[in-house]
Amino acid sequence: MVIERPQIEQSELTKYIPPKGEFDTFRDEDHYKEKLKEWGLSSAKEAKREFWYKDRNYQRLVSIRGYETYGSAAEFNTIVIEFNDGQLSCIHPAYLKEMQQSSFGKESLLNLEDNDIPTVESDSNKEDSSPALSKTSAVKELPKTEAEPKPKQAKVKETKPKKEKAPKLELPAEKVHFTATVKQFALTYNPFNEENDEVVVLEDVKIIQDNPIEVGFAWCSHSKTLKKFELAVGDKLEFDGKVAAKKLAKGKDVEEEFLVDVPVLYKVNNPSKIVKN
Repeated sequence: MVIERPQIEQSELTKYIPPKGEFDTFRDEDHYKEKLKEWGLSSAKEAKREFWYKDRNYQRLVSIRGYETYGSAAEFNTIVIEFNDGQLSCIHPAYLKEMQQSSFGKESLLNLEDNDIPTVESDSNKEDSSPALSKTSAVKELPKTEAEPKPKQAKVKETKPKKEKAPKLELPAEKVHFTATVKQFALTYNPFNEENDEVVVLEDVKIIQDNPIEVGFAWCSHSKTLKKFELAVGDKLEFDGKVAAKKLAKGKDVEEEFLVDVPVLYKVNNPSKIVKN
């Protein structure tokens, strides 16, 4: 039976994973709502302030204080939560989302990409090591016929030359200055909230530094901050932000005008100091 103790924290029951050092905090209320929607934790107008942290025998109310970024291009997040006793701990966004479900603990609903969090291989994927059920013991010799057919000569397939992939860019991990042009507006499917999110697709994206980097196409969330600028196709922009290697996924059941006709392999996170020329 699960024991609800939202006010009294028993630290000895909780395994804390404190942040490594300084972590990112939210710029304002809109930024907080935007990150909750990105993590699939809340898409309501009034953003949630408390979330359940559950274990097999108890659950606690916690709040979100910020997040850490990780990955080769800082494309992943770990949420920093605070317990009622002031203790901080880190948790994967999808795992915290799973804890909000009433079925948590009965059946694992988590199904993440590789390199997000470790997963346990199910027994059904493991080969049965029992000799009685092994493939070799199950194969019986077939009786030979008098006239065995001659083996057909295998056709040699023509090998097509492989297309050369464009070399991956070495992206800076810190915030940098960009110039870009608005290519179009699009929709991308978000598996966390099972809805299509609005995005802005950018072209001629360039990182301005001593050795400029031509990024090409990139995308970013069409947040409330960006909507204030009333962007239009062809607008030239300057802004600061972080860039990560994250491909834009297609929208689900959307009109053709919201589909993108080129691969967009990079995402701009948290654009700020935006100037529209």
